[in-house]
Amino acid sequence: MKKYNFLAVILLGITLIGCKGTKKGENSLFTIDDSAFPAHFLPKESVSIGILNPNSKEIDSIVYFVNDKKVGNTKGAEKFKFDLKDQKLGYQYLKATAYFGGDSSDATKRIEVVSDIEPKLLKYKVVNTFPHDTTAFTEGLEFHDGLLFESTGQKENSYFRSVDYKTGKVIKQVDLPKEYFGEGITFINNKIYQLSWQEKTGFIYDAKTFKLEKTFKYDKDIEGWGMTHDDKYIYHSDGTEKIWKMDPNTQKLIDYINVYSGSSKIKSINELELINGKFYVNVWQKDAIAVVNPTSGSVEGILDLSGLRKFVKAKNAEVLNGIAYNPQTKTIFVTGKYWDKLFEITVSE
Repeated sequence: MKKYNFLAVILLGITLIGCKGTKKGENSLFTIDDSAFPAHFLPKESVSIGILNPNSKEIDSIVYFVNDKKVGNTKGAEKFKFDLKDQKLGYQYLKATAYFGGDSSDATKRIEVVSDIEPKLLKYKVVNTFPHDTTAFTEGLEFHDGLLFESTGQKENSYFRSVDYKTGKVIKQVDLPKEYFGEGITFINNKIYQLSWQEKTGFIYDAKTFKLEKTFKYDKDIEGWGMTHDDKYIYHSDGTEKIWKMDPNTQKLIDYINVYSGSSKIKSINELELINGKFYVNVWQKDAIAVVNPTSGSVEGILDLSGLRKFVKAKNAEVLNGIAYNPQTKTIFVTGKYWDKLFEITVSE
């Protein structure tokens, strides 16, 4: 087993998924020839797309598509070579439309592009330990103007609040209506953005007064999980392997990446934090953080924080969740749902 597959096991119980997908959508006239396809493709590779023609139809031309975007065409039954370097990690849907005798027919196939990056196992050092509210079902954690902000989940007990992290004292709190299950928060453009879990509703508050200014509906059929930003866009997770890019002005989801560790898809991405140009992400039910390239979605590092468990004394403590970077101290703060401690750590290779 390669090292990156071993590290991926830290993030989740890996089931490796092959690329040779179902034949759904294919027909009896033509099929895409996958006899030379590997189990997975890497971004630096190319795919040679050709079709099998069992009925020996006289083909005039073939038009080739990747993810419903036309990428080329050939005369007769010639193959078409397509570079994968600019494609997202994850599934790619190939289609060849063959034209013959005044008619046409489609052949389809699904392949999977996986990461070619070997993640590094990162080290951490606990530099401080602070109290944490054991009634807080932590969903989001973020520093803003020197204060730590935390959002929580559970219907009838969801809120976000500012906290004196050194003492655990609550400074100011805003409760969500009882019908909402709160999720991640982030600050951008002098606003606080907050997600809800399955209600497909987000909230926008004034960052100074905490006054609710707007609610909005997700424009995709997804759940709300973690949140972070890069001063221009908001990024949020939905409990799958995806991290979405959102325009804070329109609240529209405009793009996404799929997160992979080697050939393994990393699902259940939860809380997010953008630190020095990389996503630090919690994986639900795992006491580990994945460091993700925000452009490709490749996991570049894995931080195993299972050693923190021995310091957590709360009997009702659940999963690790909550990542906040403090730009003043240049350290990272982590905690978990119902944990009695907030840990300040440094990270190194």
